Amino acid sequence: MSAAQSTEERKVLKVGAALPDPPFELLGKDGPAGFDIDLMQHVAARLGRQWQLVPYRGGDFNGIFAGLNDGSYDCVASGTTITPGRQEIADFCSPYCISGQSLVVDTKRHPGVHGIDDLSGLVVGVQKGNTSQPVAEKLVSEGRAARVRLYAYNEIEAALADLSTGDCDAFMKLAPVTHWLVQSRPGLGVVQTGITREVLAVCVRKGDAALRNAINAAQAELERDGTLPALIARWLGEGATAP
Repeated sequence: MSAAQSTEERKVLKVGAALPDPPFELLGKDGPAGFDIDLMQHVAARLGRQWQLVPYRGGDFNGIFAGLNDGSYDCVASGTTITPGRQEIADFCSPYCISGQSLVVDTKRHPGVHGIDDLSGLVVGVQKGNTSQPVAEKLVSEGRAARVRLYAYNEIEAALADLSTGDCDAFMKLAPVTHWLVQSRPGLGVVQTGITREVLAVCVRKGDAALRNAINAAQAELERDGTLPALIARWLGEGATAP
């Protein structure tokens, strides 16, 4: 690789994200859109770099972090919750919002389900590798739900459809996502929010302090000038708050 090529690559900020995951990231008629998309475009501009989306296509969300080590992307911005396990394999930037798991059901099929305390004998759907998975698995281990149904990360549309067909009884996901997705599905309703408290942030390759610090500085500027709060209000609504 020539020095010129290396310099050109540094001018690009490659951002990994798992799509679709609205309102964090989605593909609209005009291309990629969403909270993480807007945020990282602003961050890249402040770093003097060109934003580039690199879609993650794996079925297990936890596989997204491998792309940091193999150079597929420089950072991950994909509605990512900070967890101890993830902190062992990636370095997280300053949190950009706080959210939590929520529960969706077909309200005609299950009018008596108002939250996780009403799931006895029922099947709970989650996406593989999502932070909802251990929450649902714990409900099963405690006898509070029948079993967990795992969906690949790109199968969220199928999961929601299964709520009405009976192949799944409830679906768990971060509140901004469920509120967004039920808008076009009148038979579905978000019956509980705040099941967990989760802190979300961008992450970089383990040990890449330079990029982490640069993103933190850019994000702090976006917080001070009101851009970050405005993005949270526009895209995430009541399902998330500033940290």
